[in-house]
Amino acid sequence: MNNPWRNFKQQPWLPLSKVAALTTVLVVALENLLIWVLTQSEIFRPVSVLLFSRPLAIIWFMAAAVGVGVLGVYICERWQSQVFLKTSSLWALVLCLIVGLLLKSQLPIPFGLVGFSMDSVIGVILGVFWKGRRYWRYWN
Repeated sequence: MNNPWRNFKQQPWLPLSKVAALTTVLVVALENLLIWVLTQSEIFRPVSVLLFSRPLAIIWFMAAAVGVGVLGVYICERWQSQVFLKTSSLWALVLCLIVGLLLKSQLPIPFGLVGFSMDSVIGVILGVFWKGRRYWRYWN
């Protein structure tokens, strides 16, 4: 009989939490770089007003959340090669990335493309499973 609690406990939590921590640090650094470029450049200021207007802002925030998931899987593939990615470990990675976003939302950062919200959780799930679609065939 399949025991889901045993499967949950057997996930590679330490390497996946390292991946989530590195992903969160990279997201914070990229967001701060984006803020700096958009506020310091006279060329990009009108473009940023257009890009972050109401209809396009929703697309940008969702694309950034999907990018967090994609970045997490990419880092896990390249940096944590001892982790055997499969469907259950992708779900564990989603959980670690969500905890990373929750911790990031507690930081005193004035602006962020990716915060902790239901939209960003859905975007992270889409990004992880879009980038990790080749690992879906492994169920356990």
